[in-house]
Amino acid sequence: MTAVHQAVTGGILLGECPLWSPAEQALYWIDIDGHAVHRHDPATGADELRPIGARPGCLALTPVAGRLLVATEHRLAWLDWSSGTLEPWLDLEDPSTGNRCNDGRVDPGGRLVVGTMWPDTSARKPSGALYRVAADGGVHTMLREVTVPNGLAFDEDRGLMYFADTPTETVLVADYDIETGERRNVRPFLDYGPLPGKPDGACLDADGCYWSASVYGWAVIRVTPDGRIDRRVELPVEKPSMPAFGGPDLSTLFVTSIGSAGSKPSAEGRDGFSPGDLMAIDMDVQGRPEPFFGSAGAPG
Repeated sequence: MTAVHQAVTGGILLGECPLWSPAEQALYWIDIDGHAVHRHDPATGADELRPIGARPGCLALTPVAGRLLVATEHRLAWLDWSSGTLEPWLDLEDPSTGNRCNDGRVDPGGRLVVGTMWPDTSARKPSGALYRVAADGGVHTMLREVTVPNGLAFDEDRGLMYFADTPTETVLVADYDIETGERRNVRPFLDYGPLPGKPDGACLDADGCYWSASVYGWAVIRVTPDGRIDRRVELPVEKPSMPAFGGPDLSTLFVTSIGSAGSKPSAEGRDGFSPGDLMAIDMDVQGRPEPFFGSAGAPG
């Protein structure tokens, strides 16, 4: 069994969206129901947080270290890590919808693709949408009637976009035009029906394999570009929420998890782990750097 290490533990309600900053050699991540953005330094084990007074759904790096784009509630805002200042930028939806932002990721062209959802997942209410946001603030609606947007990942080499609406238990893949941000030829990639858990957050490794957090399934799985599951990493918590590669050579797989928040109580963790823990796993594969918002291509 692959060794899983406890990176951060204690009081985490709904961990999500781990995002490695190569410039800072640190991992940003969020606690949605804890209304906070975290920054974990694996070298020292330190974990700092910045309360933002609202539910963050996802993060994006920018070319300026320590300046993050945060999707929170119904809007996007800029977070300055050093001061903790959160500056509103633009609204994705009217707050009267009651939706909040969830999973999001910067595409290879430097745009943020982010989904919204009804906060009570047990309602299975398809009130959300998937948006593509450009650096100039232009917003394009890519998809409507979304329930729980998750599993976003982009394969620049193959021109692909991955996406999952969690209750459908299906990961979709589409051809993605990096120049225009348009997706076409949407098709099933992975059927979670016969698998333990459901598709939550995801990332890609350097070989273009798709790593999916199996929420309720105690694992993350790796899926090859042709849709074959070739690896399963068992985890000591029931609800892993999203993986991300980090570390000096991008060979550490960080995985967030859901704590006491959520529509269903979490099972007790195993081997001294607790629901909500941030986990770290030393891998024999590497990830790939995430693009900056507003800048095409990966950071150098």
